[in-house]
Parts: sequence; structure tokens; C-alpha cells
Amino acid sequence: MELINKYFPELTDDQRSKFSEMEGLYQYWNARVNVISRQDIDTLYERHVLHSLGIAKVQPFKSGTSVLDVGTGGGFPGIPLAIMFPDAQFHLVDSIGKKIRVVQEIADALKLTNVKAEQIRAEKLDDSYEFVVSRAVTRITPFVGWVRKNISRNSFHELRNGILYLKGGDLTEELAELPHKKRIFELSDYFNEEFFETKKVVYVPL
Repeated sequence: MELINKYFPELTDDQRSKFSEMEGLYQYWNARVNVISRQDIDTLYERHVLHSLGIAKVQPFKSGTSVLDVGTGGGFPGIPLAIMFPDAQFHLVDSIGKKIRVVQEIADALKLTNVKAEQIRAEKLDDSYEFVVSRAVTRITPFVGWVRKNISRNSFHELRNGILYLKGGDLTEELAELPHKKRIFELSDYFNEEFFETKKVVYVPL
């Protein structure tokens, strides 16, 4: 929690409480359904929560924003973002049912009324959203193909509607495949920890 308070000192008491509760909830559920690697559960706040909140540094979501989290796994980045932006709506999807059940249990325990968790493939979705977020579920070019139909034309943020994609490492080759405009935000510009040295948010306006 010290990390979250360090980079987001403006949190309300309710937000702090929810972020604090995450550790116990993930320890409980991860012992039953493996949604986070065993070694990462001890670094939950750095490698999962704060990593997810890198998107909040790049583009804070305004009231009324609709956000789709594709391949949410254990609820990242969607759950931390839903705590951070209680007036935005989050649709968390994954093709693996047992992971979605854990995500729904955690969202319910945290009383996140702005979260909907669903077992469905992104390609099957018809709804539209201002932003699609994800954490490295596949190479970015096929990902754009899955979700471009779901991007709303109702743009009201500093960044135009599109994809905010958490990725790490050298992306030169992967991004060269992508014909769309894109912009790279280095998370090391926002967070000092060594873990973030190679972590990025790839923004693709659509």
C-alpha cells in the first residue's frame, strides 16, 4: 500500500480501504484458483496494482467513461482502475470462466458497482467503449483487429478514444507491424521502481 499512496496521494479513504483489502482477497482466491503466479502474489502492489495504474497516469478516465478490459485474467488492469475511477464503468472479459468467477467475487467483496465481469471472447462483443485496456494478452496487431469495432466515436478525453495497452521489453519489431498511429508512454517516467524500467503503455488511437 505504501507504493500506491506514494504515487497517488490524493486517494479518498474509501479508495485506500479498497486497495488495502485487495491483498487479502487475492491471497485467499489465488490459493484456490491460480490467477496470479505464486511468486508475484508477494509483489501484488508493485507488479499488478501499480502496474495497472500506469494507465491512470497516462489517461485519467472522466465520469461516464466506458472501459473494456480484454483478457483481464485475475482482474488486471480493470480492478485497480475501477477503484481509481469509481464514476467510470468497466467491463472485464476473459475466455476462462474460473478466472472470471474470481474477478466477480473480488469485485463483489470490494463493492465495486462499476465492474461487470463476463466470460466471453473480445471478438464476440458488440458494445462500444471509449477505451480498451489490456495487459499484454497477445501481439498488438491482432489485438487491434479484435477490438477496433468496439471503440466509440464519442471522444471526450485529452487522448482520442482507442487502446491503452500495457507491454514490456523491446517492442520495436512488434510495433513495426502495426500500420496505425501509436504513441509510447514509458512507465519509468512515472514510477521509480526497477520493475518499471522496461514497462510501457502503448496508446493506439482508433
